Amino acid sequence: MIVKKIAEEMSLSENQISVTLNLLEEGNTVPFIARYRKESTHGLDEEQIRQISEKVEYQKNLEKRKEDVARLIDVQGKLTEEIKRQLDACTRLSQVEDIYRPYQQKKKTRAGIAKQKGLLPFCEWILAHQNMDMDQEAKKYLSDDVKTIEEAKQGAKDILAESISDDLNVRKKVYQIMQDGKIITKIKKNASDENKIYRMYYDFSSFIHRVANHQILAINRGEKEKVITVNFDFRKEDCLQYALKRLYHQPNENTRKFIEEAVKDGLERLAFPSIENQIRSELTEKAEKASMEVFSMNLEKLLLQPPLKDRVILGFDPAYRTGCKLAVIDATGKMLEVSVIYPHVPVKNVTQSEKELKRLIDTYHVNVIAIGNGTASRESERFVSEFISKNHLNVFYTMVSEAGASVYSASELARKEYPELTVEKRSAISIARRLMDPLVELIKIDPEAIGVGQYQHDMPQRELKQRLNFVVEKAVNRVGVNVNTASVELLKHVSGLTSAMAESIVKVRDEKGKITNRKELHSIPKIGAKSFEQAAGFLRILDSSEPLDATSIHPESYALAYRILDLLKMNASDIGTDAMKKCFENCDSEKIMKEADCDAYTFEDIKQSFLMPLRDYRENFDQVLLRQDILEMEDLKIHDKLQGTVRNVVDFGAFVDIGLHETGLIHVSELSDTFVSDPMEVVKVGDIFEFTIIGLDKDRKRISLSLKSDAANRIGQSVASRVAARDSSVPAGETKR
Repeated sequence: MIVKKIAEEMSLSENQISVTLNLLEEGNTVPFIARYRKESTHGLDEEQIRQISEKVEYQKNLEKRKEDVARLIDVQGKLTEEIKRQLDACTRLSQVEDIYRPYQQKKKTRAGIAKQKGLLPFCEWILAHQNMDMDQEAKKYLSDDVKTIEEAKQGAKDILAESISDDLNVRKKVYQIMQDGKIITKIKKNASDENKIYRMYYDFSSFIHRVANHQILAINRGEKEKVITVNFDFRKEDCLQYALKRLYHQPNENTRKFIEEAVKDGLERLAFPSIENQIRSELTEKAEKASMEVFSMNLEKLLLQPPLKDRVILGFDPAYRTGCKLAVIDATGKMLEVSVIYPHVPVKNVTQSEKELKRLIDTYHVNVIAIGNGTASRESERFVSEFISKNHLNVFYTMVSEAGASVYSASELARKEYPELTVEKRSAISIARRLMDPLVELIKIDPEAIGVGQYQHDMPQRELKQRLNFVVEKAVNRVGVNVNTASVELLKHVSGLTSAMAESIVKVRDEKGKITNRKELHSIPKIGAKSFEQAAGFLRILDSSEPLDATSIHPESYALAYRILDLLKMNASDIGTDAMKKCFENCDSEKIMKEADCDAYTFEDIKQSFLMPLRDYRENFDQVLLRQDILEMEDLKIHDKLQGTVRNVVDFGAFVDIGLHETGLIHVSELSDTFVSDPMEVVKVGDIFEFTIIGLDKDRKRISLSLKSDAANRIGQSVASRVAARDSSVPAGETKR
């Protein structure tokens, strides 16, 4: 039953779900299944496999709760066939709890106290005899606990109020009506919001089913910080009339008023707040899930930004009083030298700073300067840009996110790497390495500290951590790992490996000088047969005597790979050559698959490994945008076109680095000529586009951008030409991608 439900929900076959579950239960990892068991799952990717796992867990919890509730109601002798059918039809845990609500042992409530006083029969009498005298009947229930007729009637009213609040049909109706209503926020009296963060919600109204995910999270935070109040506006009278119809028979005027008061009390005091909390909880859960998806997708794109290979990079960590820290690394990431300059206030020794920067560039033949985007970053960018222009250097620079750099620099790992350096100098090295190989450097940092999401501190931290760790694992295994250069931090994210196994690999590698082939991994302590199976295909050995060790082909498929080579009349030395490419262009793939007894998924993977054995998955994405000149907001005009890098994607659009101190915003409505519901459909972190400026608010330092074709087609003077006109010493158009 569970398999069928998930298959329908995900539009997959039941066989795909069953096979995937079996593979997971056998101890296979998600990356391994996605990469090396495509023929079994029919090509399911990591995200689909993860979702199957999560949905199965939810369905198991749902079925268990249904069984528990049925048992608890049965113990009370109240389980009916109707209740069983209702439980069986539930698809959410909240629906199960609504069914259980009338039978649940409640804390001390007004209705509970009234029942203890023996007033339940009186309440039942009122509903059954609505045209009779209540006061006369109430006298029968007077006692030491119930001293007056009014007290008896109030107790019966409390019981009736709770009964109507627990009524499953009433709750369904109220839920439906409330969902069609509006969420209203107002600023609280004497609220403190110095920076006007929640200004949009001082007087805000939206239909509940239309409110955006980021708005829900903002509203929640604003309410928590006691800046705004939150209420629902819905058809309360319709709820009241529906509930009354559930109770009315032939009431006289006294009974009618009594029942109406009880029902109104039950709705306003109990049902409305309860269901409002339920809906807000559902909205929050949905918003949190969406926010985690945004965060994880942003993180994935950030981790998978292409490395800047074969360059000597100077990391530039900006600061004012303490000086700008500089660190030069070679093409392998090895630190060559660190230094400090003081080009900014209060010291402002520009001449000496330029001299030291020139020395480092000349000594180590620096190609690129990576400038951290923190404090004093734009002043540092100006200093670097003017320095390059003044000295006519063939050197480029780019801005690099510093998010989490201080976390790494102060970590135990950083202290082990560079015990003799200060935190700030380690940070400069990290900035340079982030440009050289973002994945290798960023996995050293807790994903939550990287800062490419929205409202991340409002997320359920356990779920967020699990989701982001999954993204890191997915990225590492997509790229693959060079066993002889990888750190423990990188290796421990490889499919099937633990931290202890990663440490064992590095220890053996360091003792032997290097690991010469994949077979050696078998003999490394702590790595068993299952771990080897899961990890081997993701571990690359570039100079192995076995050519396939350098590819993503799994050792279990080596015999098949060589069989395909024989059928192609090629050999291992032809892998990656033009001859191999030409061979595949002319071969009959279907015939080879049949003769080799190979499925289409495995054949395609082996084919790609034969054609491009050392291809880096990250090469599919935009390279970093390198610059030599600098822009000011005064250089810009409406309709200008300029290149920029997407730095963060949120529900309402994306923030773009366009080379200014101010970050540009491209609203979701400006992402495409057609309607876009999710910005991730169009842009991702690290993407580079040519944007058109459609709005400039120089007082508020805001820049609005567009990707729409009508905006892109507008004619305006190029920004580069005006920059050149402003300063003839800066060559026009000196940007590289």
